[in-house]
Amino acid sequence: MRATRIVFCALFALGATVLSPSKASTASTAPMAPHAFTLTSSAFADGGLMPKVHECTSGGGQDPAKRNESPPLAWSGAPAAAKSYAIVMRDLDNADLIHWVIYDIPASTASLPQNVQHVHRPPVPAGSRQVYYRGSASLYGYQGPCSPSTVNTYEFVVHALDRASLTGLNSGSSTQTAARAITAASIGSARITGES
Repeated sequence: MRATRIVFCALFALGATVLSPSKASTASTAPMAPHAFTLTSSAFADGGLMPKVHECTSGGGQDPAKRNESPPLAWSGAPAAAKSYAIVMRDLDNADLIHWVIYDIPASTASLPQNVQHVHRPPVPAGSRQVYYRGSASLYGYQGPCSPSTVNTYEFVVHALDRASLTGLNSGSSTQTAARAITAASIGSARITGES
């Protein structure tokens, strides 16, 4: 009886050893999870200090380092179904004031250069459109940080959209209207923050 038990235990252990590589093989051939949707800038690290070149020129003072240039941004890992992109920038320490909205960025684009031109339809990226900023400056596109006495946190969010164009927006749309339209069409987003 004891010999039978030993043989049974030996066969059981052998079966476990044989099954084990099979399980490992199944695990290694399982599909890998997609990369996370991320947004980065070569100008500053997430949560880091934004260079002065990105600060507004309408807040007074004559600092030549301040040039109100939008920062370079790049994204990866976006949903495969994205048909276009949009970016919304907010001052998180000033009632989420919207400083920049750019949308209808083609799906083939994965970055913005520094200093996107201050016009409704900038030449780069081709096809994109920007909202008119009504505040300390009146211009299309990016309005940099304007907080001379405090350090505020500015959030940049890239949205992957389910449509190629937000046709309900035009050159007279407000930043709030545009942000709502972008949120409604968003199928995924990534963010980065900067201090200024």
